[in-house]
Amino acid sequence: MYGASAALLVRGGLGLEPWGVLHQGLAELTGLSMGVVAIAVGAVVLLLWIPIRQRPGLGTVSNVFAVGLAIDATLALVPAAHGLPARIALLVAGIVLNGVATGLYIAARFGPGPRDGLMTGLHRLTGRSVRLVRTAIEVAVVATGFALGGSVGIGTVAYALAIGPLAQFFLRVFAIPAADNGRTVVAAGSPEGAILRR
Repeated sequence: MYGASAALLVRGGLGLEPWGVLHQGLAELTGLSMGVVAIAVGAVVLLLWIPIRQRPGLGTVSNVFAVGLAIDATLALVPAAHGLPARIALLVAGIVLNGVATGLYIAARFGPGPRDGLMTGLHRLTGRSVRLVRTAIEVAVVATGFALGGSVGIGTVAYALAIGPLAQFFLRVFAIPAADNGRTVVAAGSPEGAILRR
């Protein structure tokens, strides 16, 4: 779902989410497909976990490959949109699907993706807020991607405004109740718990 959502934003042509901007910019620079670039970036980000002592899970390693493969598969299946209504529809579908993917991915609790783990690791290491760390990372990623030719537009702004509320909503939808008292399995002290409480 993450990979498909990123590809829908590409086909909408109205601007990408922050990491998509970087992936597209690097794809333009290298001539590689956007999915292959996403896999390479995920692997490099995962290497950055070593000095900050983050531990990967099954979901972490799967994320590196699955997202990139899904980007390329979806780009191969979905043609570019023509006309503003179709482009807006792809933008909305991409953002909502990304929110659904966030809820499912975190609720499964198989480990954060490489990019989210970088965020939580730097949060733990520096003592800075998750919000500040995530904002700093994403501003750097967007700026780098844009400089390399990645697509920034109204879709980038719409994603930034919508993904927080969507993630919160779908985290609540997909949270798994504990067997004993009906409470969710998302830990109160975790970044995921903080999202649920907002």
